[in-house]
Amino acid sequence: MTDETRIRMQSMAPAIIASPAKRIEAFTGDPNFMTSLARGLAVVHAFQERKRHLTIAQISHRTEIPRAAVRRCLHTLIKLGYATTDGRSYSLLPKVLTLGHAYLSSTPLAVTAQPTLDQLSEQLHEAFSMATLEGDEVLYVARSATPHRLISVDLSVGSRLPAYCTSMGRILLAALDDAALDDYLAHAELQIKTSRTLHTPEAIRASIAEIRQLGWVIIDQELEVGLRSLAVPLKDSAGQVLAALNVGTHAGRVTRKELETRFLPPLLEASTELSQRLFH
Repeated sequence: MTDETRIRMQSMAPAIIASPAKRIEAFTGDPNFMTSLARGLAVVHAFQERKRHLTIAQISHRTEIPRAAVRRCLHTLIKLGYATTDGRSYSLLPKVLTLGHAYLSSTPLAVTAQPTLDQLSEQLHEAFSMATLEGDEVLYVARSATPHRLISVDLSVGSRLPAYCTSMGRILLAALDDAALDDYLAHAELQIKTSRTLHTPEAIRASIAEIRQLGWVIIDQELEVGLRSLAVPLKDSAGQVLAALNVGTHAGRVTRKELETRFLPPLLEASTELSQRLFH
């Protein structure tokens, strides 16, 4: 693998930042930096899987961008066909997928992983995915689902989920150094999704300490009742974590013990094979 390809893949896991507005402010004084464009992109990123309809006030709170600027961004997105409104709340339209889907599905990481995910899904009859860390969320870059194994969370390439309560997110957070993890826990919205959700910095730190020892994690219905998942890291030749691989199952169908005995070995083997294919 060339240095250029390795750099491209490593860049898919950027450093944790405080907020979109603060990141934009850091470029104040750069005559070539377009603040309006940066704000528009931040507004697009404010929408999440479970927050598809947002008001101007909610977007302003999420991004720390003034409401007047948020309103102008939304007006522009609507005019260009990327968003719509019912008069009060706003939502994105399918056209926004054109901004990132082609890139995500054609990166070396995704292209190399897809056949492996497809093989795992065919062999074990469950949904397998790969994601990287993007700010406070995991970004799905490859996925192989089975149509007869449906869960209510609708996921595809380009989907985002919170990092703190998902298996791939917990794996990727465990790969951060202590300073970056402290920064994440200081500003991330640790919401209670279910009665099982770990939502305090102390509880998440304890889970991460265990992950760093085991090298894998099972998240048991923390994001959604009935959703149980297992994740492992994907590392480069230097041992740095580039992405995470996972399998998502229904808790009523697959036990924690079965995840460890039946699904963990092939997932770890797939991670090792992918790493060797990419870097050796």
